[in-house]
Amino acid sequence: MGKSIFRSPVAWAALVSAVVVTALALSWFQPWKLFTDTYVDEALPGAGTTSAVPAPTSATPAPATPAPATPALTTLAPATPAPASKATPAANEILAAGTFVTHEHQTTGSAEIHRLANGRHQLVLRDLKTSNGPDLRVWLTDQPVIRGTAGWHVFDDGDWVELARLKGNRGNQVYDLPASVDPRDFRSVSIWCKRFSVSFGAADIKTT
Repeated sequence: MGKSIFRSPVAWAALVSAVVVTALALSWFQPWKLFTDTYVDEALPGAGTTSAVPAPTSATPAPATPAPATPALTTLAPATPAPASKATPAANEILAAGTFVTHEHQTTGSAEIHRLANGRHQLVLRDLKTSNGPDLRVWLTDQPVIRGTAGWHVFDDGDWVELARLKGNRGNQVYDLPASVDPRDFRSVSIWCKRFSVSFGAADIKTT
């Protein structure tokens, strides 16, 4: 009977090394994500939605003045306009918006910067559709969006801020901007694969 090749220490070492390398490669590249999707459907802020500010009311109504028994010639005083409310209701507003273009992976959808009635800012991704991938992040950057392979790696060349890990590769989602971030300092949004330093897709956000 022939001897098994795996009785050799060298063969066993080679086999173990191959298994370890394969496991590390699978963990690093996570190829199964190309065939799976994560859906998100968050409530989106509505543009033009106002914050409720109740109108001031008088605590006690003014007493009615009785009419004279015998009317004479009466001089009508000019009407006095009602005092304006001191607090003007604020409204949500879309400051900038843009449409995603494809970089390393097919990407569609739109991105919007909202200023809420309370003064905070949010990034809204509408109908996003891209590939699932390892270590995807949502970046605001000061770099222009360039179509094609020339635009895959530009977003870490300048200033950028990471808002969060991508919640899902499909659907509607909202990301809060830190109070220290001025959205006017940025011009694009990238779905950024941090592990491989490449953009899956990006959108130029232009003032509306």
